[in-house]
Amino acid sequence: MNEALVVLVRSLIAFASLLIFTRMLGKRQLSQLTFFDYVLGITIGSIAASVSTDLSSPAWPHWVGLFTWVAVVAIVQWCSIRWKIVDRFLSGEPVVMIMKGKILEQNMKAVRYTISELLEHLRDKEVFDISQVEFAVLETSGTLSVLLKPEYQPPTLKDLNITPPQGGISTELIYSGLVIEENLKQAGVNHKWLMKQLKAQGISNPDEVFLATYNLQSGVLYVDKY
Repeated sequence: MNEALVVLVRSLIAFASLLIFTRMLGKRQLSQLTFFDYVLGITIGSIAASVSTDLSSPAWPHWVGLFTWVAVVAIVQWCSIRWKIVDRFLSGEPVVMIMKGKILEQNMKAVRYTISELLEHLRDKEVFDISQVEFAVLETSGTLSVLLKPEYQPPTLKDLNITPPQGGISTELIYSGLVIEENLKQAGVNHKWLMKQLKAQGISNPDEVFLATYNLQSGVLYVDKY
């Protein structure tokens, strides 16, 4: 069989396997990944690449290795959810970098964290004056959580005695020129109401609309034409 065809078939198998396995392992944002998760992801991706391009050996041993790694990760995730001590061992614990305005040098040394990194992460949080920080905690994902001193915290609407307007989630009524009838019912409106609103904006046909959303709480219809 032609090598290119073999690579194509094995790549499709590896892609399908990786897609199924990653969906089984759940979803996490990149910023939520721990170092352990990061290393596991690289290893699983490397094995999947071997399934595609390593023609010196059969595909099934690589696939077994891929399945084994994914199975181990799934078991570890289950153990981490069930037992806190396992999660603590694998992911570590948050480390306090600044407490009551004081930098904890020993904690920084323990996690090999430099002053330059601390200041950089503070700037990422739009904090350019370290004297304004009350607490700073290095999370297991590597992100820095920052709590400003009370006098530097921005006022909230409650502090200003202001009642905020009602929020809510907007519902898609039109997507790529197609009216979503099910969403019309969920939003408590009908097709006749929608066409009336569109005509008020100079639109005679839903085909002219790329996206239309309706917020039931605020009563706002957002329309974006092609």
